[in-house]
Amino acid sequence: MDLQQISDFSASDSCDWLVLFVPPAGEKRQLPQSLSAIEPILERLEAAGDLPKKAGDTKTILGAAPPAPPRILLVGLGAENPQGLTDGEIFRICSIAARQTCDHPNRNATWILPQLADGAAGTSRFVELAATAIEIGVQTQAVYQQEPKKHPFQMVRLVTPSTAEDSTLEKGRIVGQAINLARDLINRCSEDITPEEYANRAQQIAQECGLVCEVFDEQRLLAERMTSLLAVARGSDLPPRVVKLEYVGAGEGKPWISLIGKGVTYDSGGLSIKPTDSMKTMKSDMSGAASVLAIISAAARLKLPVNLRAYAGLVENMISGRSYRVGDVITARNGKTIEVLNTDAEGRLVLADVLCYAVDEGCERMIDLATLTGSCVVALGEDYTGVFANDQAWCDQLLSAAAKTGEKVWQLPMCDSFNDQLKSDVADCKNVGSRWGGAITAAKFLE
Repeated sequence: MDLQQISDFSASDSCDWLVLFVPPAGEKRQLPQSLSAIEPILERLEAAGDLPKKAGDTKTILGAAPPAPPRILLVGLGAENPQGLTDGEIFRICSIAARQTCDHPNRNATWILPQLADGAAGTSRFVELAATAIEIGVQTQAVYQQEPKKHPFQMVRLVTPSTAEDSTLEKGRIVGQAINLARDLINRCSEDITPEEYANRAQQIAQECGLVCEVFDEQRLLAERMTSLLAVARGSDLPPRVVKLEYVGAGEGKPWISLIGKGVTYDSGGLSIKPTDSMKTMKSDMSGAASVLAIISAAARLKLPVNLRAYAGLVENMISGRSYRVGDVITARNGKTIEVLNTDAEGRLVLADVLCYAVDEGCERMIDLATLTGSCVVALGEDYTGVFANDQAWCDQLLSAAAKTGEKVWQLPMCDSFNDQLKSDVADCKNVGSRWGGAITAAKFLE
């Protein structure tokens, strides 16, 4: 897919779709001179009250007379935020535009980007976010359909009112491609994304991006005392793996940030078996591992000035005569003993060993990404991500970044009073607390 930034649009430039972003009522529309024939159409729609009003509202115009393109999508910029559009709002609007115009393969599209209040800086923001949205918007999530409903464009031209920085377009594309990488891994069946296959893909991506990659097999995991992770993996015929990736962007001797991802490539619940409806989406229980691979690959391609390590703990949680059992006591890498009271609380057992290994290697900051427990969804619903932290200043940076990019996150407490729920009569701790505050006790277990 060819994605270009240009400063003007000629009527001789053929395109299948023209995307126009419509400002709030009363604000002047800025069309290239070559599209002046479209202005009367817009005036009639405005007089009839038919122009998109809210941010993300759309209206399609088909069959406009030449030199207008055959298909025009009007996308509302809205007037909800008098201070200007946030990055999250721009991304959402552009995503809507991309998804509504990628219905056939090999289409060409031209987007007329709006003039934002902050001039060239606003143009750069819009170009970057539009590029990300286009990369993501044309990517089908139905990876096994013979006839997908979305298709990459042949070419998209972004017509900008002022020149954006040269690197802006490519930066947006890299972020979009990284998100697509994570989503593709998450959406594929567990028979396709096994622990070993994830490791193979990580090695390939490491080679492409200049990362250092190390894969721990069962013998290495035993040598590293990752017996908590190995206990979860026992019930599956597929061997576990731990993948470690390194990116040195800040230079040797500088602090490390570690990213740890839960990679349960399929979770049946083990002997504490899940009901059928709860198993349907358990191919995605490796979303944390998919995310850390995407993040570190993007960091390398963007040449970010940071030292990153990414770790993925990869297992299947299955049922067999070798499965770990309710009542077992297992030992984590750091020597702590854990009483297993629910084999479906397996992610924290996998992460326990990987977190300990990351700490032993040394890092200044650590971010753990996991589909850890349904209790978090019960607490926050499906739209919000729960955040737990024992370093508030570090957490505030993350929350600020989330607000800027439109990610819905919510911090939950990490009170020491929840520690009592994890006390065991037979071991150092147990792997589940009571049904109350289950997301918090899961976080306290990892802490």
